[in-house]
Formats: sequence, structure tokens, C-alpha cells
Amino acid sequence: MKHTLRPQQAQTVHLTPQLLQTIRLLQLTAPQLEQELRQALERNPLLEQEAPEIESEDDDATAANCAASESASWDELPEPMFLSGGGALGDGDDDRMARIQAGESSDPRQRLLALLELQRWPARDLALAAFWLDHCDDRGYLEGDVAGLCNSGATQTGIATEEFECVRQRLLHGDWPGVAAADVGECLGAQLALHPDSASRALARRILDGHVELLAQHDETGLAAALHAQIDEVRAAIALIVSLKAHPIEATPADSGYIIPDVVAWHGGGAWRVALNTATLPRVRIAPHCEQALSQSGSDHAALRGLLDEARWLVRGVAMRNDTLLRTAQVLVDRQRGFLERGDEAMAPLTLKEVADTIGMHESTVSRITTGKYLQTPRGTFELKRLFAVRLEGAVVGAVAVKAMVKRLIESEPANAPLADDVIAGLLARQGVRIARRTVAKYRDQLSIGPANLRRAERARKQPAHIVPARASA
Repeated sequence: MKHTLRPQQAQTVHLTPQLLQTIRLLQLTAPQLEQELRQALERNPLLEQEAPEIESEDDDATAANCAASESASWDELPEPMFLSGGGALGDGDDDRMARIQAGESSDPRQRLLALLELQRWPARDLALAAFWLDHCDDRGYLEGDVAGLCNSGATQTGIATEEFECVRQRLLHGDWPGVAAADVGECLGAQLALHPDSASRALARRILDGHVELLAQHDETGLAAALHAQIDEVRAAIALIVSLKAHPIEATPADSGYIIPDVVAWHGGGAWRVALNTATLPRVRIAPHCEQALSQSGSDHAALRGLLDEARWLVRGVAMRNDTLLRTAQVLVDRQRGFLERGDEAMAPLTLKEVADTIGMHESTVSRITTGKYLQTPRGTFELKRLFAVRLEGAVVGAVAVKAMVKRLIESEPANAPLADDVIAGLLARQGVRIARRTVAKYRDQLSIGPANLRRAERARKQPAHIVPARASA
């Protein structure tokens, strides 16, 4: 065999410690950032905390300007590899891994990704898993159509859609069964697959495949007739389904009993304004006398210079995080002004890409900065992710707005004549919102509202019995 040398050019991203730290700071919530800064103050003697009365905006502006020159480098990281934060290969982000293994991470999707890293998933599969997890909501369900997400991922990365779907199936049937499921049926089906093979499991599978409506109505007789099974067999299958988890990721209570907002929004001067909530965050800076002493010192203090570089990276990284959070929140508030003023029915369709294009950053950056961050408004406090809304196909409104319209129509329907799903779809069409009957049924189920016949029966049970007067004897 003859060996030859061949020159080749390739583009790679070198992950410096500064970039990794910036990515990690970008994802921290307000309590996590507070803890991070307090630990840095204890660890690094060159850092000091600013007193409230001498707070200066010049330091933040200077740090933000210095950070702006570096924003392009960490914002252009490859999309799939870093969608869920940190290096998907696990090198260079040991702090994040240690926190997740110690149970200190508040995001279950981060814990799952860390579990996959510990299981030595190939780097390519781990990157695709991060893509799917970043497109899941807090319950573990996909926020979008499976085919559409596969095509989007394939367009961004050049990886075949079949490979994306293969990794999704591994997540779906992995350690947290049901994660990345498209709907409840797929989630429960993945959990059923883990149960031993039995007649009850087979019957439960048939119920989920084609008789979910009868299951929701608790119609055991109808299920028995449709499945040609005995009532006792149907009850055993239903009991098996009820034992499954409704959501792939169960909600866990926060460590504290309250939410600390990261951003505050208010209306003033005819416009909506936003500001960072700095009430709970210590403001850190490099001690001026220490920096001046090191710059004037002629001797070599390698250890102290290392601490100085670490302090500079931290101050700069925090400034970049705060600047990105503030700009993102301002765009979200401007785009969702109608929602803040009039409620859910005025929620406009808004995607990560639209916000990313507006602030000149990548979708993954917007995803990181909005996950786990809360916004306080006159309408309430909620996660920034709440301000995103999927645009319905063929409509100019988003899913959140349509769901609110469905709820309003049902709440205002006549008590003795509940509106069927197809009637609601027709009423929405008159308002310019054309959706299918099954979409109305899906939103109604998400609102925990029963179908028209069950609502009619429920109201009939609540009405007092009609007293018929006795006839007078002849």
C-alpha cells in the first residue's frame, strides 16, 4: 500500500474555556447565577462586590462593549452540538456535569442529556438527542410536528431525516420512556412496551391505537363491544393504562416556594419597557487596586494573573448574559404587546427564529436564554418560553390564541345546548380562524373540558330536580 500526503482545509470550532463559561452563564437562572457569583467572590480574591449606593452603569457598559466583540464567536457554535448547552462531548464542562449528577440541575432535560453522556452515547447521536430535547416542552412532549422538526434539523445540519427519527425513537424508548413523544398516545405506548407481554398489555395497546375517545368517556361497555372483549378484560387493560404516567417528565417542585423573576416589564410613556431584576444578584467587579498593582508589578505572578483572567472572563460573561437576556426580553414584550394588554386571545405567533433574527443571534442562543427565565408583568409572572406561540397552518393566529378562543366559546355556550366540536370549528371559521374539528377536540382535552354530551350530562346532574305539582282529585 502506498502512503501519500494530501493537503485538506476544514473549518472547526475551538472551544476555549471562555466560550464554555459564557455558554454556561447564559443558561443560569437568577438563583443559580446568584449562587455562582457568590461562590466566585469567595474563591477569587481579585473580585469584589459593589455596594448598592455606588452602583455604576459605566462598568456594565464597558464590560458589555468588550463582550460584544466576542459575541459572534460563541454565537456561531454548531447548532445541534450545543442546543442544550455546554459541549455535547462532555469535555470542558465538568462543572455542569457535576451539578447535574449531584441533583442540583433544575431542568430535567439537562439531567437526561447528562445521563446520555454518562452512557457514552456517540457524539453524533448525542447532538441529535440535544436537538430533540430542546424542542420538547417542560412535560417532555414535542413542541411541533415530528416531520417538520426532522426536516428543519436536516436542513440545518445536513443529516438525513431518518437518522433524526432513529435518535428520537431511542429517546422515546430509553431511560425516560415517552420523552420526545408527539402526543399522549405515543407516550403511553412507549411506556406500555416496557411492561411484560400479556393479554392486558395487548388490549391496552389496541385501546390507545384506536379507541382513546371511548377511554376518555370511561365507556367500558363501548370499549368491550368495539374490541370484542369481556368487561373484566377491558377493566384490566384500563387499569394498566391508568398506571402509566400522563407526562414523560413529571413536574418537580422548585427548591424554593417562590419564583424570582429575571426580568421586569411595565408600561410607561406609551411603550412597554423591560429591565433586569438586580435586586437579588450581587454586582461583582474586579478590585481596582488589585488590577492596578498587577499591571505595575514587574515580577511574574502567574497564579495571580490566572485569577485576574478568570475574574475578567466572569465579569465579561455575566455582562454578555445580561445584555442578551435584556434584548431578548424586549423583543418578546414588543411582539406580544397584545397578549400583555388583552390576554391569551391576542397572543401572536412567534418562533425562536424570528426573535433570533431580530437580535442578530442564533436560535440556540435564544433557546438557552429563555429557558428557566421568568418575566414579571402586570398580567402575572411567567416563563419567557410562554411568549412563544406556534403558528397554525393556514391561520394568522397562534395555538395559544385559538385555545383561548375555544375556552371562551365553551364558557359562554348555552347551558342546555353545549357546542359540539364541529360547531366550535364553524364559529371560529366565521372569525377567520379555520381549524379542523380534531384540532378543537385536542385543545378541549388540553383544557380538561369534556365533549358536548358529557358537559350536558354534567349540567343535568347539577340542576335541581323538577317538582311536578299533584293533580287535584276529581
